[in-house]
Amino acid sequence: MKLTRLLTIALVLMTTLQVIGCLSSKKRPKKDLAKIENVKPLDAIIVPGVPFNNGSWDSVMKGRVLWSYILYKNGYTRNVIYSGSAVYSSYYEGIVMGLYAEQLGIPKEHIFYETKARHSTENVYYSYLLAKEHGFKSLGLATDPFQSLMLRSFTRKRFETQIWHLPFITDSLRLYNNISPQINPKPAAADSFTSITQKESFWKRFRGTMGKDIDWSQYPDERVPKL
Repeated sequence: MKLTRLLTIALVLMTTLQVIGCLSSKKRPKKDLAKIENVKPLDAIIVPGVPFNNGSWDSVMKGRVLWSYILYKNGYTRNVIYSGSAVYSSYYEGIVMGLYAEQLGIPKEHIFYETKARHSTENVYYSYLLAKEHGFKSLGLATDPFQSLMLRSFTRKRFETQIWHLPFITDSLRLYNNISPQINPKPAAADSFTSITQKESFWKRFRGTMGKDIDWSQYPDERVPKL
C-alpha cells in the first residue's frame, strides 16, 4: 500500500509539473533568451542526452540538437557540450548528438563531449566540471522547456556560477522540420552495455534523476565553486 501511494504521488507530481511546463513553454523561452542578450556569447551551452533508438534521432533529440545549432549559429554560444552516457541504448547519447551537430554545421573544434551522466542532474553536474576544466566562465542549459523547468532549482542551488536557462522556442524549430541529417553512429557505440533498467529499480533511477547519485564528497556544502 505504501509503495502504491508513493508511486501515485510521484505520478501526480510529474503530471502537474508537465502541465505547468506546457503552460509556461509559450512565453518563458523568449524571455529567457532575451536575458542573455547583454552577456552573449556564452562560453558553452550544455545539451542533455536522449537515448538513441532504432538508428535515428527521435523528436526530442532532434529538438535539442537543432536548438543548440540555432544558438551557435546566431552567436549565443561559442561552444556546445553534449552530455550523456550509454544509458538506455548501447550508444553514448552525448556523442550521437555531437555527430548530428557536426552534420548541421557546428565545427568539430567547438563540440565537447561529456559521457558519464546517466540522469539530467548529472548532465549538468558533469558538464559543469568539464567546463571548469576547459576554463569556460559562462554556461547555459539548452534543452526542451519541460526539462529546463525541472532543472531550475538544481542549477540555482548547486552551482556558484549562474547557469542560464535557454529552453527551445518551438517556432524557431519549425523552420528546420525538414532537415534530416544522416550519421554513422559507430563512433558513439559503447564497448559493453547493459541497460540501466536491468541494473537499477525504478526508485533507484528516480533518486538518480533527483541528483541523489552524485558524489558530493569533494564539495561538503553540495555546491560547486565558481568557474
